[in-house]
Amino acid sequence: MSGRLLRLVCTAAVAAGVVLAPGPAMAVPEPEGRSVRQLLTDLQRLYREAEQASEAYNATAEKLKEKRAEVAGIDARLTKARLSLHDSRGVAGRLARQQYQNSSEISSYVRLLLARDPQHALDEGHVIRQLSQERAESVQRLAGSEKQADALARQARRALDDRLTLAERQKKERDGVRKRLEAVEELLASLSAEQLGQLAALERAGTAAAQQKFVASGALSSERAPSEEGDVALRYAVRQIGKPYEWGAEGPASYDCSGLTSQAWGHAGQAIPRTSQEQWAELPRIPVGELRPGDLVIYFPEATHVALYLGDGMVVQAPRPGAKVKVSPIAANPVLGAVRPDPGGEPVRRYTPPKLPRGATDGSDEGYAPVTEAR
Repeated sequence: MSGRLLRLVCTAAVAAGVVLAPGPAMAVPEPEGRSVRQLLTDLQRLYREAEQASEAYNATAEKLKEKRAEVAGIDARLTKARLSLHDSRGVAGRLARQQYQNSSEISSYVRLLLARDPQHALDEGHVIRQLSQERAESVQRLAGSEKQADALARQARRALDDRLTLAERQKKERDGVRKRLEAVEELLASLSAEQLGQLAALERAGTAAAQQKFVASGALSSERAPSEEGDVALRYAVRQIGKPYEWGAEGPASYDCSGLTSQAWGHAGQAIPRTSQEQWAELPRIPVGELRPGDLVIYFPEATHVALYLGDGMVVQAPRPGAKVKVSPIAANPVLGAVRPDPGGEPVRRYTPPKLPRGATDGSDEGYAPVTEAR
């Protein structure tokens, strides 16, 4: 897919004044006779469908990873239980043979009366009682081992079935993402140079206007120093600038938006959820006015895009297919809110922002655009 073409479209609807709303999936339209705004509507719908499929793919991939670990754990416990069952059966068999070899129709009381050495008979009786107790305990352990092995075997079968179901779902979601991105590519390839130029102009104007409005609103307060972990996470993200966006990727060669943020904070020693929606749902939320470097900025009503706050009204993000990890204005996409992975982290006393590589702000700023309806 042409990166130049993909960078020319996405959320120019900010400048065009388009109202955002979900809509049904549509086939790729023919561009002839359609306005730039109508084309943008179709492109944004296809991007949103691809984005939603990507989020579903990422979430399923995480569940599949967890299920694989669960299956491995159950298999290990089942192997141990079967070894224990084998040992229990061996002990039970040995005691059964001993009982058969030492069986007698004479009671212990009669044997005591007839014994030439009553003390020896008493000692022998004590040993027999111990053997009987050991035999009973062995039978009990055998029954428990069989029950445990059967339960673990059933659990292993269920876990394996779940894993196969998740794997099949992941394949369908992967195919869905590819289908939607192919539709985007087909529509983009059908546009003229003039239409692409108009879309590029709308995008640049929309980003500038949105950023100016956001900053003028006072949503961002004075700059704050990051926590030690936030500083590490941010510097990790900055080192990834220039690497390509790839849906479902978590590095080190490429990233999607939440792959970048989760890996950055994981590198800082703070495990956070994999997807942007989970990050929004599970991490502590903070007012946008309290942002500090390293915090996460969440975008769109469905929380389907995320970036790391750099400071001074800028973020580091993996924007969309065809783009690269870069520095963008915070308002390049509609801001939903902000979360802080380490709410208890104390700000560092002295802070020097990371040095940005050359070309850090080059390229498209917008991530996935919401679906639009033409008015």
